[in-house]
Parts: sequence; structure tokens; C-alpha cells
Amino acid sequence: MNVINFKEKPILGILRGADGSIIEPLVETVIEAGLGALEITMNTAGAPELIRKTKQIAAGRLTLGAGTVLSMPDLKLALKSGATFIVMPVLVKEVMAFCVKKKIPVFPGALTPGEIYQAWNAGATMVKVFPAKFFGPEYFRELKGPFNKIELLACGGVTSENLKNYFVSGASAVSFGASIFRKDWLGNKDFKAIGRAVKDFIDTYGSKNNS
Repeated sequence: MNVINFKEKPILGILRGADGSIIEPLVETVIEAGLGALEITMNTAGAPELIRKTKQIAAGRLTLGAGTVLSMPDLKLALKSGATFIVMPVLVKEVMAFCVKKKIPVFPGALTPGEIYQAWNAGATMVKVFPAKFFGPEYFRELKGPFNKIELLACGGVTSENLKNYFVSGASAVSFGASIFRKDWLGNKDFKAIGRAVKDFIDTYGSKNNS
């Protein structure tokens, strides 16, 4: 992952539970909609193969990472499959230390001020505040008081309706998952609906800079 490029369009898609049979049209859909960064979670069935296949399909048009990385075996599988950044729901110290040593962008999850501070000090590229939806944008505003230099990624409950508030309140990046990669849309292969939702999310981010 080129972190500078990610910060220019700081939106991360989270794909969990997708069937390998739909990965090609799905990847083409999100790329066409303008998504630049996607993580595939390691608790998805066949995740390593999905990562490999996605990398092949994207052919450099999408920055690809692995999420829900909770162990060193998961980390090694993810990197071997082609992931270029790592996301965790919590801080797993050995995974964190390896990524920092190898200069692999890493986004550990945290929620409380103490957890966020610990994750940042451990070398996080950004700290994934998860689940953000239970505290909302105002929580980010409060965190940025003492933690004005800590970069935060909002994860969980971010929508096109509230993403501007997250950025205004101090988030450096936001993510989306099941709200756009909906089970019914994936199951029905409704790629048009997914594409429209992704584009709306990204367009809303773009409009915040002109508002």
C-alpha cells in the first residue's frame, strides 16, 4: 500500500463472506465505481485464494489488503497471497511488531483512549476505531483533543449520510463493509446496486472538499 495515495482517497472497502464465484464482476464493479482500497477478511472462506484472485483481476488498479488478521499464521498467509496492508479488529502485538519491522502498513483496531494510544505507539499507520457507530463522530472530536497527532480510521456504521461528520470530527479515513457489500445484493449478484452505493459513498467524500 502506498499510504500517501490512500490518504488522497481515504476510503477502505471491507469484503467479508464473498463467494469466489462472483469475485471477478464484483472487483470490476468496485473499481469502476472508484474504490481504491479493499480488504478481504481472513475469516472469509478461502480468503487466501480470494486475495490472490482479486490481485490478478485488479492488475494494479486496486490496493489490496487483508482484514481480521489475528495471528502470525493468518499474517503469513495474507502476505503470501498478495496483501499489501494489514487490518486487525484489535491490537495483536506480534502481528503489529512484524508489520512495523517490515514496513507493512498496518491498521490495528481499538476503541478506548487507552487502546488507541497503545496502538498508535506500537507503530500503527492509522488506528481503526471499531465499532465506531456506537459512539459516533462526536467521539472522534473528543479523541482529537488529547490525540491531535493520532490518525484515526472510522470503522463500523459509516454511511454516505454521516461520513462528512466523521472527517469534520477528526477521522483521517473511513471504511464501509456490510452496509454496501450486503448479503442480499451479493447473493442476488446485484452488482449495479453495489456499484451505485460505492460510487455514492465516494462521491459524497469528494463533495465534502467542495462544501
